Amino acid sequence: MTARSRHDHFPRADLARRQHIRDAVAATDAAWRAADAAPGGLLAAIDAVEGAPAEVALARLIPWLEDTAWLQARLEAALALLAADPFARPPLRLVGGGDGGAGGLVLADRRGVRVTLLVRPAGSCVAPPASAVFVPGRAAIRVLASGDASLLWHEVAVDEAEEGGGFTAAAAAPCRSEPARALRTGELLQLDTARQSWSLAEARRDILLLELAVQPPSPLPIRAYDIASGRLIHVSASRRDSSFRTMALTLLRHLGRTDAAPLFAAETGAEDFAARWHAMRELVALDRVAARSHLAAMAAGDPHPEVRRAAAATAALLTLLPLAGGVGEGLFLSMRANMPHPNPPLKGRA
Repeated sequence: MTARSRHDHFPRADLARRQHIRDAVAATDAAWRAADAAPGGLLAAIDAVEGAPAEVALARLIPWLEDTAWLQARLEAALALLAADPFARPPLRLVGGGDGGAGGLVLADRRGVRVTLLVRPAGSCVAPPASAVFVPGRAAIRVLASGDASLLWHEVAVDEAEEGGGFTAAAAAPCRSEPARALRTGELLQLDTARQSWSLAEARRDILLLELAVQPPSPLPIRAYDIASGRLIHVSASRRDSSFRTMALTLLRHLGRTDAAPLFAAETGAEDFAARWHAMRELVALDRVAARSHLAAMAAGDPHPEVRRAAAATAALLTLLPLAGGVGEGLFLSMRANMPHPNPPLKGRA
């Protein structure tokens, strides 16, 4: 017998009940939006630090992590909606949580500032992670429940030239990790996330974290390092708009949308070097005939030395192949060796 879901009992025919649910959720959403936008509200506080350096914005917004009465009131209101009707959906944006992994609620997301309530089930961080991710910006994390977990701290050196757009994989400093220590309930972690990262392991119970991340646009890419060796393994564009476009291009490539080749070609002129190379890789995988002229131009004139070398190496590889048909998965995978693979950005840390 097939197990029945709670959604099998959804009151499809009870229009009055469904309307009551919608009205209650809408009223709660409107109340939260008004409170956030009013003087002293969360979004008003975020707007007040627009244009400030990331470290300044973080310092001004940290009080929202120190006094969490606003968060408790919001969660109580959400629970009240569910108590009134289990089919209500509180107006809170979910993030992650697939397959029993880490997830949470996005409480604010505006102008490069995000406040997130993160839940990490004990089973999601038993073993130490294999990689550490560094994202340009600043972050603060209030530990609401430690779960008796161990905290691992990772650091990597970044100089001013790299931060200003001169980053190369060849010259990237290795990542160094400190010995694990106990995560403490109530502590506040503050990070320069371009240079510092953290991960958790050995959690005995669920972990609850309140995270404030300030991530302004930056020419420095997101970087992932292998923790065991300290070696750089992945690079991706840190600008959110570039990240969305790279994910869209990957989807279009998987769908075989050769008619969208002009979109791929346009993105090869993106400001982020990792986004430019990602777009070129996807274009070659989609339609190498259409890619050849753009690849030659990139090899000759891209402002980033590693992108030029990667394009030249790929162009040389293409000359060995017949000028017909799709590029094939074999060539697509071989292109990954030319420079660190620019994956979509990894916002959360393990």
